[in-house]
Amino acid sequence: MSPSFWKGKRVLLTGHTGFKGSWLALWLSRLGAEVTGYALEPPTDPALFELVDLQGRLAAHHLADIRDARRLRQVVDATRPEIVFHLAAQPLVRASYRQPLETLEANVMGTANLLEALRGRGEVRAVVVITSDKCYENREWLWPYRENEALGGHDPYSASKAAAEIVTTAYRRSFFESGDCAVATARAGNVIGGGDFAEDRLLPDLFRASAAGDTLHLRYPEAVRPWQHVLEPLRAYLMLAERLCDSGSDYAGAWNFGPEEADICTVREVVDSLAERIPELRWSEDRIPQPHEAGLLRLDSSQARQRLGWRPVWRLDKALEATADWYLAWQQGQDLAALTEAQLQHYEAEWCPA
Repeated sequence: MSPSFWKGKRVLLTGHTGFKGSWLALWLSRLGAEVTGYALEPPTDPALFELVDLQGRLAAHHLADIRDARRLRQVVDATRPEIVFHLAAQPLVRASYRQPLETLEANVMGTANLLEALRGRGEVRAVVVITSDKCYENREWLWPYRENEALGGHDPYSASKAAAEIVTTAYRRSFFESGDCAVATARAGNVIGGGDFAEDRLLPDLFRASAAGDTLHLRYPEAVRPWQHVLEPLRAYLMLAERLCDSGSDYAGAWNFGPEEADICTVREVVDSLAERIPELRWSEDRIPQPHEAGLLRLDSSQARQRLGWRPVWRLDKALEATADWYLAWQQGQDLAALTEAQLQHYEAEWCPA
């Protein structure tokens, strides 16, 4: 990743008001990119986007629905982006059981709307579509999934991300292979970090419970996930976009970005590790029947390591430490804009020391 590459680049970022989108918008603005955001209102209250006052750092801030194809095309026409990161989505498995059609419309047709708006635009050089590690047909096996494994999905969310992969591949093959724009998809593991306030996610639920003095109820404490700090896949997306601009179709396609093997562990192990930092934390297993969620999920990121030179900077213990520090600062009313930027600077220094 070359920080100087981003200075002055016109970047369209969908989903910029969400958890990952806010971190990416902050990073891109620090790098000097001209960031146009396109998203719904921040999905939670509080929201990282507002806590760090991101709107003032953007070139443009559009509150609109990714399902609104006409409005999306208007923004693309006005922005003329060189690089596009597509993060806008309905991002929660359990919410997809309650709202399956909304999930499919946002995640599948929203992706199609964006690719259609970008089709035939000569100024667009790179598009990175963010899907999910849950896009694979999960067979609950021990081996990590590679990019060429079968796609699928038990729940509407997972199915929507598999479908978004298929739609993106179809658009790439049909409309982008002969031009100057290269299109890739990115499948990251379970991301953690300060500023995530979504419902039914482990870390936000954990810190809400501890702050309120409640017991955290775990649905699947033995579920295995590939945990990583949010900055790890975001750096991967930036690196991938640079390569797409520089080398075009050589890097177009699907990419996994997951943690080291030792950081693929159970929900119980993550909670127990945080309990050492938060003595008041209490948890129990929720015995109420729950909608299906995958029990075992691992990612093979060999391609990213070998071809992009990407690998995680922060191991899980460091990622948990940074996350806990952020939420404790939030609970204490500290300056979260300064803390968030300081954590990003700390990560940059460890990734690329002076």
